[in-house]
Amino acid sequence: MATRDLAIGMVYLLHTIIGVLGNFSLLYHYLFLYFTGYRLKPTDLIVNNLTVANISVLFSSGVSHTMSSFGWYHHLSDFGCRLIYYVRGVGRGVSIGTTCLLSVIQAITISPSNSRWAKLKYRAPKYIVPLIFLYWILQLLVNVVFLIFLSSNLSHKNITNTKRFGYCSSVRHDETMDSLYAALLTSPDFLCFVLMLWASGSMVFILYRHKQRVQHMHRTHLFSQSSPESRATKTILLLVSTFVFLNTLSSIFHIALSILNNPNWFMLITSSVLNLSFPTVSPFLILSRDSTVSRVSSAWLRNVKSPSIMRIM
Repeated sequence: MATRDLAIGMVYLLHTIIGVLGNFSLLYHYLFLYFTGYRLKPTDLIVNNLTVANISVLFSSGVSHTMSSFGWYHHLSDFGCRLIYYVRGVGRGVSIGTTCLLSVIQAITISPSNSRWAKLKYRAPKYIVPLIFLYWILQLLVNVVFLIFLSSNLSHKNITNTKRFGYCSSVRHDETMDSLYAALLTSPDFLCFVLMLWASGSMVFILYRHKQRVQHMHRTHLFSQSSPESRATKTILLLVSTFVFLNTLSSIFHIALSILNNPNWFMLITSSVLNLSFPTVSPFLILSRDSTVSRVSSAWLRNVKSPSIMRIM
C-alpha cells in the first residue's frame, strides 16, 4: 500500500468514525429528551432530520472510500457504484435543504412582532414535516442521474469514451449535456444557499438591533443575559456559516467534476473529503452550544443525588 493511499485512508477513517459517533450522540441526546418528557422545539425535528442525512453521507461515502483507500477492494459492481453515489447525493442534498430550512425557520421565529414575517411565526412549525418530506422526494428524483449513468469501471471496455470517478465511471457526453447535469444537481443547492444567506443576514440584523435596545435601556444583569432564542440563533448562525463555507467549496468541485472529462485524483479526493467535513463537524457544533445538554445533565444529577440526601436526612 502506497503512503499516499494510507494517509488518505486515515483521513477518511477519522472523518467517518468521528462523524458517526457525533451524529449518533446527537440523535441519542434528542431521543433521551423525548422519552424523559422534555418538550422538543420545532427546530429539534429539523436537527434530527439533519442527523439522518449526515449519517447516510458518512456511511455511503466515508465507509466506501476508507475501504478503497486501504486496498480492501479495488472495484465495485454496477449496483454498488450506483447505490453509493445515489445515497451520498441524496444525503448531501437533504443536508443542504435541512440546514436551509433550519435557518429560515429560526429567522422567522425571532422576527419582531411588527415585521411582515410575524404572521408566519405560529404557522411555520406546521409546515416543517411536509417541507422535509417534499425535499426528500426532490432529492430522490434529482439524483436519479447517478442510477442511470454511473457504472463500474469493469463494465466499460472503451476507456477513451468514459469519465472516471475513482472505482466508478460514466459515459462521456457533450459539453452541453454535462452542463445540464451540473445545473440539475446544483440548482437546488444554489437556491438553498441564497435562502440561507438571506436568513443569516436577517438574524444578524435582528440580534444587532436587540443588543442595541438592551444597551440603551440599561437592563439589570438578570435581564441582560442572553435568551434561549438568542443562544439558538447564534448556534444556527455558526452552523450555517460553517455549512456555507464547506459546501460552497464542495459545490465548486461538484461542478468541476461534472464538466471535466478526466478529473485528476486530487480533485476526486478533495471533493470526497469536503463531502464528509460538514456531516462530521455539525453535530459537535450543535451539542457544544445546546443549552438543553447542560440543563438535562444538571437535572439528572439532582435526581441522582436527591435519594441519597433523603437517606442521610
